[in-house]
Amino acid sequence: MLLDNHQDFEKLDPQNMLAEIDGLPDQLAAAWGLGQKQELPNLSAIRQIVIAGMGGSAIGADLLASYAAPVCRVPVIVHRDYGLPAFARGPETLFIASSHSGNTEETLAAFDAATDANCTIIVLSTGGKLAEKAAAAKIPIWKFEHAGQPRAAVGFSFGLLLALFVRAGFLPAEQVNVAETVAAMKSQQESLRAEVPITQNPAKCLAGQMVGRWVTVFGSGRLSPVARRWKGQINEVAKAGANFEFLPEADHNTLAGTLNPEETLARTSSIFLRAPSDQPRNRLRADLTQQAFMLEGLSVDSYDAKGNSPLAHIWTTLHFGDYLAYYLAMAYGVDPTPVDALVELKALLNSAQ
Repeated sequence: MLLDNHQDFEKLDPQNMLAEIDGLPDQLAAAWGLGQKQELPNLSAIRQIVIAGMGGSAIGADLLASYAAPVCRVPVIVHRDYGLPAFARGPETLFIASSHSGNTEETLAAFDAATDANCTIIVLSTGGKLAEKAAAAKIPIWKFEHAGQPRAAVGFSFGLLLALFVRAGFLPAEQVNVAETVAAMKSQQESLRAEVPITQNPAKCLAGQMVGRWVTVFGSGRLSPVARRWKGQINEVAKAGANFEFLPEADHNTLAGTLNPEETLARTSSIFLRAPSDQPRNRLRADLTQQAFMLEGLSVDSYDAKGNSPLAHIWTTLHFGDYLAYYLAMAYGVDPTPVDALVELKALLNSAQ
């Protein structure tokens, strides 16, 4: 499909994923507000935090952990698996179960393990078995309403955690400016909307360049989980192949893999995510690595975050990536909402129990 034929998008997008992307700034603001009203136990004795989740529910935890790392007084671990790490024991461990549906089997198993280990527990969910278990055990449930795909609820999965961390004192309130972040997202959005033609729409332009290519997204520091988000959105929204890399680690291995096989590398595209808040040496690494890829004749591009704060840098970059994945789906002619391959695998797992 031609990306300037936006009137035809609804034919491929009957469940209106585009509206979810358009509404992400307001969703983030709503989640932040909702988080100010939820039940919060005394967390002054907490010494470590484990956030369990999968897929779209886990990416909010990744974003929060990365954002909090420079100032948070306790370690934050994102757990994508069954059970729990051995250190996660006792009430000094805060265990946060994040599951959009409340029925994610890995997160339910981790919740059971945290209950057995006598951890301090908080649940983030729309309901499901997880909310039922939490209610039965009189565990706080930070419930939100969202009927769409988990990946489209990233504003909730991050915004609620952000509110929790600030209210509990794990993050200083003065560094969090959600209003400025939302304003930066909406300002950038004016050039990314579906009705903006490709010649003036950088997300459409970059998506067009990605057609027929395997995409690698590079990020560092706070933008590392955003690179992961771009990869996941390209997979789930566009049903296309992609992977992510973190700097500086990629300069210790991935950089060497630019020679073979030539015919495959010719069909790749590398995108470097950059922000003014990047660690200066990592910013230099991104520039030099991009230059090295170009000298090998590989397709490369970059995105520069917008806004005046690290929080805005994270969210303007993430929002751009969501639009890009959507336009890539339109270019490939696929419905951006259903993920049949994931549903079929879950069905096979359930039948094997």
